[in-house]
Amino acid sequence: MSRATSAGSSADALLAKARDRTARFGVVGLGYVGLPLAMELVRAGYTVLGFDSSARVVDGVNGGTSHVQDVPSRAVAEAVKAGKLSATTDLARLKEPDAISICVPTPLSKTKDPDVSYVLAATESVKKSLRRGQLVVLESTTYPGTTRELLLPAFERTGLTVGEDFFLAFSPERVDPGNSRWNTRNTPKVLGGITPACLRVATALYQPAIETLVPVSSTEAAELVKILENTFRSVNIGLVNEMAIVCDKLGVDVWEVIDAAATKPFGFMKFTPGPGVGGHCIPLDPHYLAWKMRTLNYRTRFIELAGEINAEMPEYWVGRVVDGLNERGKAVRGSRVLVLGVAYKKDIEDIRESPALDVIRLLQQRGADVDYHDPHVPRFREDGVELVSLPLTAETLRRADCVIIVTDHSAIDYALVAREAALIVDTRHVLPRRPEAER
Repeated sequence: MSRATSAGSSADALLAKARDRTARFGVVGLGYVGLPLAMELVRAGYTVLGFDSSARVVDGVNGGTSHVQDVPSRAVAEAVKAGKLSATTDLARLKEPDAISICVPTPLSKTKDPDVSYVLAATESVKKSLRRGQLVVLESTTYPGTTRELLLPAFERTGLTVGEDFFLAFSPERVDPGNSRWNTRNTPKVLGGITPACLRVATALYQPAIETLVPVSSTEAAELVKILENTFRSVNIGLVNEMAIVCDKLGVDVWEVIDAAATKPFGFMKFTPGPGVGGHCIPLDPHYLAWKMRTLNYRTRFIELAGEINAEMPEYWVGRVVDGLNERGKAVRGSRVLVLGVAYKKDIEDIRESPALDVIRLLQQRGADVDYHDPHVPRFREDGVELVSLPLTAETLRRADCVIIVTDHSAIDYALVAREAALIVDTRHVLPRRPEAER
């Protein structure tokens, strides 16, 4: 069989399996990205084999239990019972799927450089089992060039040719945990392939599961899309956080200024200040691009400055706590401070990179006795110490010398907080406007 005939047959076979839903998908990493994707693939009619290094996660999925807030256990149980979803820790089974989506973490190192060790480990596992007629799609957020520079050479060392024997693409995840309107299915999905055939195959296989696909010309373009999206948010959040400090020094209400500016029907997009940025995207993604550009002898000044401003916001708000206590003749050392909300955003349980952790640490360093309440995070461990959420009662609030609202969860009784707390520092503007001193 000629190379051209082989290439055509490999692509045609996958296209046919996409049409009749007989393609089997493998999802590597069953976290907040992988499990929702797996469920949408099942919903589209595919059979999905999930891979995860955690036996607890695998056993939970196989037992019909979801560990991801946005995926109901009922849906997982139905998919497992129907034989459409199963999970394993055995990476040797990666030869079984026709299409493999890699959804592993890409954290930063302590020096803010990309840590692609999880991607490299997944790549090595896929390489060991790679066979003719498979599609591999990297979904983990990373720096431009990762797919072509790391995955492609590894896979081609098997002797298979990209775009002919196997197909390789990148599609950035766009998951927004806790968002009830936008989910994996209805959020437009960007796709870039190493070759046109790669893009064609990836598009055909994803199309039944995703409402809108957005093809781009290369994997580098697709990789840069996600970085741009979150860099845009980081820079604008940094701007409005700095404006909050400016307004504070000028004696102006920053929220009044923002609301008034937002009445302009063009040329302005509303962003709001807060205690900093957290989660798996905004604090991390811009650094991928900054790192990549440093290798090309270019400094991304906007990105770095926005990151500095956002990282300094916990210190600013802790300063507001200190000032508020001082105005009441209290030292922060020995004062009881109650932190409301430790998740990085409202109505979820995720504390990754949460600015609340910095607020707690800074207050403790100043000698404060810190407690917290979070209806979504009953307990967490930080620096080897476990903290447990206190019940939000009138007694808890009255016992605190200061209450600082860090995460604006919907389930918190803010009327109770306003009524019972002696001093409130509101970083999220959930209470009626008034200076903290007016209590």
